[in-house]
Amino acid sequence: MTTEPRVISIHVAPGARLPVKSVESVVAEAGKGLVGDRYHGTKHRHVSVQSAESLAEAAEIFGRPIDAGGTRHNLTISHGEVPRTPGDRLRIGEVLLEVVRVAAPCKLLDDTLGRGAQEALRRKGGSIFRVLEGGKIRVGDLVEEPPADRR
Repeated sequence: MTTEPRVISIHVAPGARLPVKSVESVVAEAGKGLVGDRYHGTKHRHVSVQSAESLAEAAEIFGRPIDAGGTRHNLTISHGEVPRTPGDRLRIGEVLLEVVRVAAPCKLLDDTLGRGAQEALRRKGGSIFRVLEGGKIRVGDLVEEPPADRR
């Protein structure tokens, strides 16, 4: 694919183990995270981002489709790799995000998706970001990695 990746889904959950809700847009607050999400206001775990390509690879291993909301990640991008190195950045629409760490799949995935989901998603779970510059994120927004000199 030669086109730039775009946001294809947005999910928020108001609390731990509560169902995720698919939304068309969400407000990202600098230093806080996504308004309405369980991690809003935490120190570093503001936004989780995954790639639809990685989900498809995990689904092949798992043996059945994995819905983007089933992983409980906030944002799913259409294609490409999600940056994994702490300090790397993504610009999504007007929002600037910075990688904090790789998102490690948790055991809850086996409980909700079925046995083997956690292992299938290992090294395919995207990354956790902090919000450096806030704004609105919408389904369809362009996802860009700003050049190092513009960070």
